[in-house]
Amino acid sequence: MVSNQRLRLFLLCFCLVNNAFIAATEDKNDERKPYIVYMGEATENSHVEAAENHHNLLLSVIGDESKAREVKMYSYGKNINGFVARLFPHEAEKLSREEGVVSVFKNTQRQLHTTRSWDFLGLVESKYKRSVAIESNIIVGVLDTGIDVDSPSFNDKGVGPPPAKWKGKCVTGNNFTRCNNKVLGAKYFRLQQEGLPDGEGDSAADYDGHGTHTSSTIAGVSVSSASLFGIANGTARGGVPSARIAAYKVCWDSGCTDMDMLAAFDEAISDGVDIISISIGGASLPFFEDPIAIGAFHAMKRGILTMCSAGNNGPGLFTVSNLAPWVMTVAANSLDRKFETVVKLGNGLTAFGISLNGFNPRKKMYPLTSGSLASNLSAGGYGEPSTCEPGTLGEDKVMGKVVYCEAGREEGGNGGQGQDHVVRSLKGAGVIVQLLEPTDMATSTLIAGSYVFFEDGTKITEYINSTKNPQAVIFKTKTTKMLAPSISSFSARGPQRISPNILKPDISAPGLNILAAYSKLASVTGYPDDNRRTLFSIMSGTSMACPHAAAAAAYVKSFHPDWSPAAIKSALMTTATPMRIKGNEAELSYGSGQINPRRAIHPGLVYDITEDAYLRFLCKEGYNSTSIGLLIGNNKNNTRTKKEYKCENFKRGLGSDGLNYPSMHKQVTSTDTKVSEVFYRTVRNVGYGPSTYVARVWAPKGLRVEVVPKVMSFERPGEKKNFKVVIDGVWDETMKGIVSASVEWDDSRGHLVRSPILLFRSDNDYR
Repeated sequence: MVSNQRLRLFLLCFCLVNNAFIAATEDKNDERKPYIVYMGEATENSHVEAAENHHNLLLSVIGDESKAREVKMYSYGKNINGFVARLFPHEAEKLSREEGVVSVFKNTQRQLHTTRSWDFLGLVESKYKRSVAIESNIIVGVLDTGIDVDSPSFNDKGVGPPPAKWKGKCVTGNNFTRCNNKVLGAKYFRLQQEGLPDGEGDSAADYDGHGTHTSSTIAGVSVSSASLFGIANGTARGGVPSARIAAYKVCWDSGCTDMDMLAAFDEAISDGVDIISISIGGASLPFFEDPIAIGAFHAMKRGILTMCSAGNNGPGLFTVSNLAPWVMTVAANSLDRKFETVVKLGNGLTAFGISLNGFNPRKKMYPLTSGSLASNLSAGGYGEPSTCEPGTLGEDKVMGKVVYCEAGREEGGNGGQGQDHVVRSLKGAGVIVQLLEPTDMATSTLIAGSYVFFEDGTKITEYINSTKNPQAVIFKTKTTKMLAPSISSFSARGPQRISPNILKPDISAPGLNILAAYSKLASVTGYPDDNRRTLFSIMSGTSMACPHAAAAAAYVKSFHPDWSPAAIKSALMTTATPMRIKGNEAELSYGSGQINPRRAIHPGLVYDITEDAYLRFLCKEGYNSTSIGLLIGNNKNNTRTKKEYKCENFKRGLGSDGLNYPSMHKQVTSTDTKVSEVFYRTVRNVGYGPSTYVARVWAPKGLRVEVVPKVMSFERPGEKKNFKVVIDGVWDETMKGIVSASVEWDDSRGHLVRSPILLFRSDNDYR
């Protein structure tokens, strides 16, 4: 008996010592990293009291008063309950088990999803209906790289005082001395200050140009003769030029952190914004570990719609980001113009390349060489001269010449030096770069430059090797017409893996080669030694598409200020223009189609979604009642809500997707040969007077789509009707992995309420 007691005592001591050793080893090997501790809805208590509660919770885990205060970095508390602290992994894991904590997740870096467009969308200046008085009362919060208030796009001449609802501030600092009646407020968020150039961490000044570009796309005033060095010359303006901007700088040289974005959401909601635009994304995560999904949910609860970019990792499938159903996820499509940079060789051959080349040639022809021929023999074999890698070319062989560089690493892949930078540093006259794959995105070059298709590059190589005196000239970029819209090659595609039966992206908008305002603090190419500055620049990305959709949402809200975020989103989706050039991925690349703001103000019917409906959807998706309760503020310190949320007490969402979503989507397993799905929907009449809608169905052979009932009659505005869509059939071999169909409600009076249907099966061709 004594022997057994000694053994148990020994094992107990061993476990305690071993656990302490493991924790100590972990603490030693793992540097403290910022974690976000998310605790759901903020209470009505003061921010100071919330911060003290956060400290006490942290103290209970760390066990040291001074250390707990030292490691806590920030407390959220206006709308979002939570805090940021530097933790070891075992501390984060322990905190995640504490009462009142929804989730604990490591702070990560996310990236930006980086004129003519509004005319292309039908909003021709002075020729479309506007509600200017209400539009000027709309405030769009932009989470981005900051803003340049001095841009002519933000001139506030004739703009009235801020709306009474505005509660935000203008935080001044280095290179940022004022706001105005157009840019009402500006704040910056940099909870971790390390690693910034002197003076760049203490203001909302835009050193990148991205935030100025997106903000002016939304609400820039009309500026004539706008161009990038004469390219795309015309009038630049935003979609809602009377609306106001509130800038929240969350992105810096190193990226955009989760903790900064969540802090900006918390502030923006309280400041009084109506729409939030955020052209940022990263890895897809469960909703309670995704700062954008979390922030957008709390915004939705306050009647604010959040617009998000879909991401630039296309054209592969399963690349889309920003997946929560309460955000609007925007893909990027083309305009009806493209930029061509023509290269002419001494033998008369012409290659039609792509770039943003603002340089006019000063000679009829320039000497032409290749990276291979301009090789610096002293390089010692390191690097690849044929692709013009840094340090591989000789200045004596490059000076005054146009250099042809074969396809290799992506531009900027060598320590931030693209081929144009390499050739300019050696006093070259221009650069021609061969593309491995075709691209539709034009980029600015530091010297005269053009990117040519692979086949044209091969011909240029043959020409250089066929003559003793090869010559070439690169002409200034010109604008030409093209068929549109089509989805941009870089735009991220669905389907998604977080909520597999919600179709993402939701919609598309112009995001390819968009001209808009630019910051005077940013270089044209992004190279530090590029001293050129411009008032306007041309950029591409779903980053550019997102503000187009945000402006469209603001435009709809200016006519319907009392509509919910889901109703505005529905109006934009059901009135979207089907894509003219569809592509193999169909709706997985563009959702409901390209935004059509003019039609969206009169959608006829809307699919609305309440907060309770989202909660029932989360229950169906497997989120637990405790976490959902905290999300809506069910904790002992919150007097905003008295009810305790339990999933079992509420009817879960019905049908294949469990949500009243404007699109219909289902992912099926690769072994399924039969299709049998049901989608339940409710629509609300937002038209005028009595109306009757008839369902029209488009479906491929072998798939039966039935709408029950097929006719819906409404007597008055606001009236709701239910229907269901029943889908069944056999998965035919010709269908491959994607099957598209649609349901359209037609009242014969101009209202066409269209919902895409997309079924996806992960066949080998789509993995």
